[in-house]
Amino acid sequence: MRMSVIGCGYLGAVHAAAMASIGHDVIGIDVDERKVAALDAGSAPFFEPQLTELLAEGRASGRLRFSSRMADAAGAQVHFLAVGTPQIPGGHAADLRYVDAAIDGLLPHLRRGDVIAGKSTVPVGTAARLAARVIDSGATVVWNPEFLREGWAVHDTLTPDRLVVGAETDSAGTRAVAVLRQVYAAAVEAGTPFLVTDLATAELVKGAANAFLATKISFINAMAEIAEASGADVALLADALGHDSRIGRRYLGAGIGFGGGCLPKDIRAFAARAEELGRGEAVGFLHEVDAINLRRRERAVRLVVDALGGLVFGRRIAVLGAAFKPFSDDIRDSPALDVAVRLRGLGADVVVTDPAALDNAAAAHPQLGYARHRDDALREADAVVIVTEWDEYRRDLSPTHAGGLVRGRIIIDGRNCLDAAAWRAAGWQYHGMGRR
Repeated sequence: MRMSVIGCGYLGAVHAAAMASIGHDVIGIDVDERKVAALDAGSAPFFEPQLTELLAEGRASGRLRFSSRMADAAGAQVHFLAVGTPQIPGGHAADLRYVDAAIDGLLPHLRRGDVIAGKSTVPVGTAARLAARVIDSGATVVWNPEFLREGWAVHDTLTPDRLVVGAETDSAGTRAVAVLRQVYAAAVEAGTPFLVTDLATAELVKGAANAFLATKISFINAMAEIAEASGADVALLADALGHDSRIGRRYLGAGIGFGGGCLPKDIRAFAARAEELGRGEAVGFLHEVDAINLRRRERAVRLVVDALGGLVFGRRIAVLGAAFKPFSDDIRDSPALDVAVRLRGLGADVVVTDPAALDNAAAAHPQLGYARHRDDALREADAVVIVTEWDEYRRDLSPTHAGGLVRGRIIIDGRNCLDAAAWRAAGWQYHGMGRR
């Protein structure tokens, strides 16, 4: 099937490459000509495992190309809308200017029977508004939210845990759902649930999913605060809670909290839209979820300060991690960098390292020090802070090896990802988040 993907950031570039890999003829369109040139040359403009290989495969097969001209979308049967929806400047609501601009550009090139499948995370009610805008063209709007995890985006696109398509119940909507079922035929045949809803429900699924995940993470971080005050161990608490099948262990990892370009802004936009609908009280708890999350960053900084006896100025601190999560170079709202910047603001000599995100971090925060290699960051450090749980920090770094590089054996485990007993046995002063 011939399709276009409008917007080639994290979501769109992966979606375009994945669709081409399963046999579709795909044109990816983006206004950023440098990004388009890189993608068209088979080079990913950001770090995402397996994406470079998919791009190369798609370009070699002739099924994948990229353009900065919206006119090149003409003739596609399905147009996937994958543009960004950031927070509005100075507020919490979603900024839909890129969504509207994409529709403006696409309108002259739509044909009767075309399907516009929205993948961007938008406030409920957006799809119905866009459907009214394109009705005269004969195209049909459906909403097909994404559930990708950065670092696992290719896997999640090719083998999704569910597919959701929101559509009207008229003949055009029914036909559009059939088209999307054809698009995802391989996944559906492999057993992926294909859920058909109305437009509003499909929009809410994504926002509600992110709100739930954020709440679960902030819940265990709230418990970490109680554990710290009472002498309990939040890691053992999470293990005990996780054995309850109604709760589960996933996303019960206490630490410095969540970040990135999706979860923080999505829960704020979700709450803002609820307030617009006159139901702000229903999700009032999300404001506290956000507050708990941000509070954990300050707690990590306080652990460093206390471990150094309150004397931070001029002390060398190795910060292991810059990306908001492993297997990504994304530094948007990164708790790791927030901790590093706060420590630098207290006068510490901060040296940051990261396997993938160092260039992005240096461009955004030139006031920090950077080391390309982990051991260079550790050398002569008075304290070490693990803030992104890359394997080379949580699994491959031995306390004995690290002890031979540092000046002071103080480690702050901002992700509770280390074996506390092993580090203490090697002579380290170990501090976790909500751990004894």
